[in-house]
Amino acid sequence: MQLEGIHHITAITGDAPGNVAFYTRVLGLRLVKKTVNQDDPSVYHLFYADEQGSPGADLTFFEYPGAAPGRAGAGMIHRIVSRVGSAEALEFWSERLTSEGVEAELSGDDRLRFADPEGLAHELAVVETADEPLVAEHPEISPALALQGFDSVRAYSSDSTASTELLEQALGFSPSGDGWEARGEKRGSRYFYDEPPEQAGVPGAGTVHHVAWASTMGEHEAWRERVSEHGAHPTPVIDRFYFRSIYFREPSGVLFEIATMGPGFTSDEQLEHLGERVSLPPDYEHLREQVESKLTPLPNPRADWTER
Repeated sequence: MQLEGIHHITAITGDAPGNVAFYTRVLGLRLVKKTVNQDDPSVYHLFYADEQGSPGADLTFFEYPGAAPGRAGAGMIHRIVSRVGSAEALEFWSERLTSEGVEAELSGDDRLRFADPEGLAHELAVVETADEPLVAEHPEISPALALQGFDSVRAYSSDSTASTELLEQALGFSPSGDGWEARGEKRGSRYFYDEPPEQAGVPGAGTVHHVAWASTMGEHEAWRERVSEHGAHPTPVIDRFYFRSIYFREPSGVLFEIATMGPGFTSDEQLEHLGERVSLPPDYEHLREQVESKLTPLPNPRADWTER
């Protein structure tokens, strides 16, 4: 069994409207699902991805309105690294972000670092790979310059060796430079550690909640058993309707999820209309009136496009 790289990354926002504006209008991702946190259906769960809503490009946010800013510390992911196709793409993003008032720092000719409006750290990297680019349509961003999906995440740990056995023996990660790679038949992603800051981490707006790794449906339960055999404590399989999930903490403290590649976001919406309305899994549909009354209305980010 091999995990197909990163499935999705979930972070926290205190401002859903601002979050939608930044990730769709500025970064050019597609809002592919506007739903609720299934563990707390009073708040949004927003999903951004490529045009198809593919695992590997799926950045999601729980919204807790007005949430205080957080701070990444030991046992937390502190940076999300996405792929772009060329140095020209980095120049484009440097200019675009700067024009939006976002401080962007080029590092050599293959890296660009910036943070979203709530402080969530991002990096764009020119990566040579045969993996399919996962690209969203946008009227101001050509496919050659667009974000192409996740390359890696970086976490803080004061003792990364404590996680080696679980990563390599249970999850099948392979050593890759100063980190590890999870690679399946079609896709791969990497995982790195950095020394943590002295201050303890504080969950909140602008921090990562968890990272999910991609599994086939048929192997999902076997992954749960393997993780358990290597000393972790996974949850039972949880049906999230759009995918199935198990959760556990790896020894450094980072919350991992293993999520299935399917059924997918077209389970309840047509592909061309993804993200246009609040979608509720069947078990939550009877709560629609109650749920929608608590959510800040969000526009369809593509409603004012002059061309599709």
